[in-house]
Amino acid sequence: MNEFGQKGKVPLSERLSVSPEEASALTGIGLTSIREAISSGDLKAKKHGRRTIILPDNLRAWLQMLPDAGKPIEESPA
Repeated sequence: MNEFGQKGKVPLSERLSVSPEEASALTGIGLTSIREAISSGDLKAKKHGRRTIILPDNLRAWLQMLPDAGKPIEESPA
């Protein structure tokens, strides 16, 4: 079997996609928040059968669009 035969052999930093669980572990952001961002469309994800996968560029883009710390979050008028 070659080095690509087992998923565990490819380092996360070199993977072409990550699961929501892996995205949570990589970012330190809770899995529920990751799933909510996917559901709302803020974090772009793909489906492959039943699996949800996140492309690293999409994860980085979502992290970049999060508000800066120390700035008040603007609420939408009710």
